[in-house]
Amino acid sequence: MLVVEEPMGVTEAATVPQQRGEQLLDAAVRYAEERHWDVFPGTWLEAVEGIERCSCGEPACPLPGAHAGRPDWAGQATGSGAAARRMWSRQPRASVLLPTGRAFDALEVPESAGFLALARMERMDLTLGPVTCTPDRRMLFFVLPGAAAKISELVRALGWNAEAIDLTGRGEGHYIAAPPTRVGGRGAVQWARKPTTVNRWLPDVDELVSPLAYACAREAADARARAS
Repeated sequence: MLVVEEPMGVTEAATVPQQRGEQLLDAAVRYAEERHWDVFPGTWLEAVEGIERCSCGEPACPLPGAHAGRPDWAGQATGSGAAARRMWSRQPRASVLLPTGRAFDALEVPESAGFLALARMERMDLTLGPVTCTPDRRMLFFVLPGAAAKISELVRALGWNAEAIDLTGRGEGHYIAAPPTRVGGRGAVQWARKPTTVNRWLPDVDELVSPLAYACAREAADARARAS
């Protein structure tokens, strides 16, 4: 049976941005206090003539509402829950961004390869850290810092080229968007594996590179086959 939703009232609609802001603030504070991750506020989405656009003002922004808003973002990042609360209280709609290369690095792969690797890792009973899914169908696996500098050589040792199979690392000088950050109208960043007390200790890149590289190489081969 088709269910037709009632139109959202003015009061109800007005509470949606407020609720979203509270979620972002709570998430930023929780990441800083519970995980000891540095956080910093990025851009946000604004309604301009009925269309959601990035606060950076760029009409063709590739990551609307989900990127750093200032060049000195690295110095802005904080691991203090109190400081995070103050920053998001000033701009509740700001995206929640996490610098890599500090508490963790991130291994980025296509979503299809990520889920394939994740299933294999669970069967192998490997230690896994948190994992995010982005609206543009990417997955990021949290690992110990230093992974980004080693990933190309590790993948090469397995017989593949990291760039060719779309397996990259984000380390020092980079950042990622954390849940529940929204990326324009594409959707929100989500957890494929949430941060818990069980995965507080992150794996080293050496432990995950083989299943990730295998899944990425298989996905790349399938893509070439479909294109031929």
